[in-house]
Amino acid sequence: MRLGIIGLPNSGKTTLFNALTGGDYETSAVSSGQFHVNTAVVNVPDERLDVLEDMYDAKKKVYATITYTDIGGLDKGIGEGGMAGPLRNELSQVDGFVHVIRAFESPTVPHPYQTVDPQRDLETLDSELLLLDLVAVENRLEKIESELKLKGKRADQNLMDEKPLMETFKAHLDQGHPLRDLEITDKQRKMIGGFGFMTLKPVLIVLNLGDERKPGDDQVSYDYKRANHIALQAALEADLAQLDAEDAEMFMEEYGITELSASRVVKLSYELVSIHSFLTAGEKEVRAWTIPVGATAFEAAGAIHGDIQKGFIRAEVTPYTDLVTLGSEAAVKSAGKMRLESKEYVVQDGDVMVFRHSG
Repeated sequence: MRLGIIGLPNSGKTTLFNALTGGDYETSAVSSGQFHVNTAVVNVPDERLDVLEDMYDAKKKVYATITYTDIGGLDKGIGEGGMAGPLRNELSQVDGFVHVIRAFESPTVPHPYQTVDPQRDLETLDSELLLLDLVAVENRLEKIESELKLKGKRADQNLMDEKPLMETFKAHLDQGHPLRDLEITDKQRKMIGGFGFMTLKPVLIVLNLGDERKPGDDQVSYDYKRANHIALQAALEADLAQLDAEDAEMFMEEYGITELSASRVVKLSYELVSIHSFLTAGEKEVRAWTIPVGATAFEAAGAIHGDIQKGFIRAEVTPYTDLVTLGSEAAVKSAGKMRLESKEYVVQDGDVMVFRHSG
């Protein structure tokens, strides 16, 4: 999974990127206006793995991961006439957006629009992405119309199926609504998979607060589907990410911080794109495996290895809470809490699984 960190100039995109990844990428109070990206892979915090590591005395612990890409070069006007080149490629290829909204005053970091207004900034970039999608849809409809006129009844059936969907998209975008609000079938998603529509992607809004929180700083209105928001102090979190674990723990204890907001951003990012984890555990390693919500045991087996999926016989499934409560696999089996499931079983978040397979 790959998420793009976006935002207007001087909103704190790279600062948040450093907070999430522990990086030390340079930030600037003056936007260059040029396109650039930073990319890093981040572990998804999962306390369950820590517990299982102790329970099994495991030699290795493997977390689920997220790839973050810090995408620069976004500002008012990017949607005019569409967008081409590397910037559009980066935006279209990510699975979702982390949209950083500035909610802090600073005499040394000028706001590109002179005043700090989180709601305005959110709507500004959101409108630009919506305009990009509208231009793309209109261009696609023109091509479909041209092809249908040229070939008539000989035209590809896929184009005939695609036309009403694009017309629905256009009407929805014309009303100023993101595509993520629409109910789209799996078949339709496959049909449009190559277009990389911006407003179809889920979005996590991160309000970047200053050193002193003020009432209302952590509030914006955004009543759309497949969206969430969180507020944090990106600069403070980035500084903490540079400390070793012991120093960071001492600092957090001194200031009464129980959990870094950056960790919550990672967890929310993971949930954002409708994925979750099943677990495997043993003396060799404990591991979190990423699968889509709704995936079956057969699909989960394929996440580990194609040969396990091909030779699938059954899955032995224990809910994590039962394993921890009872304390061992032997106790779980004795209590009748381990279930044997078929290929069609829908895997739940935190299922501890063992796959039996041939070959």
